[in-house]
Amino acid sequence: MITRHGIDVANRRCVVFDYDGTIADTKPAIVDTATKVLLDWGIPQDEVAQKVGDLIGPPFPQAFSMVFGVSADDASAITRRYREIYFQKGVDAWPLFPGIATMVQHLRKAGRKTCIASSKLHTLIMRGVADNNATELFDAAIGSQKGVVETKEEAIRAAIAATGCSPDEAVMVGDRFHDVQGATAVGIPCVGVLFGNTGTREELVSAGATAVVDTTAELEAVLLGR
Repeated sequence: MITRHGIDVANRRCVVFDYDGTIADTKPAIVDTATKVLLDWGIPQDEVAQKVGDLIGPPFPQAFSMVFGVSADDASAITRRYREIYFQKGVDAWPLFPGIATMVQHLRKAGRKTCIASSKLHTLIMRGVADNNATELFDAAIGSQKGVVETKEEAIRAAIAATGCSPDEAVMVGDRFHDVQGATAVGIPCVGVLFGNTGTREELVSAGATAVVDTTAELEAVLLGR
């Protein structure tokens, strides 16, 4: 399928997925956990309510500085407390979006390699995929590991390499402008998704998304050229 910018994404044999807000419906748990920690930290309730959703996408702890303007030291401390709470949660906090598993199965039957590239901690991605009985759906899953993979670009490159593909064979799928920027840095197109209720169409288009879809069915159609 030829999308905006005249790029054909349907013939690319490696599909790289972001995690939060793209394959896993983690926004409620992230927002709930971050809200508790930020309020305890003294951030005004109105500010938290207005901005907390913007934490989904950027890597922690930098996200807390980017969104709430706290110092690097405070962001690190907030992240430690956040993770203490978040790590205690279970699969109800990170279910796959309806239709994701079936869509990925269709991609794999069509000969596509599928993988995950995220700024989320690698251990949490692996736990989330396993909790959803989805480990076999992905050829690789790459998350943040200090000193190994620390940026979105690095995660995307590592995920593509782990599938045995090259960047010119890959397409990214993500929900925020960070995904589009990471894909652009690697030199691959990015399809934006809205079903996670995280980023906006304007945000994704402005960042340079090759296409933007509302549903998993639309995403499958774009990736398979149907």
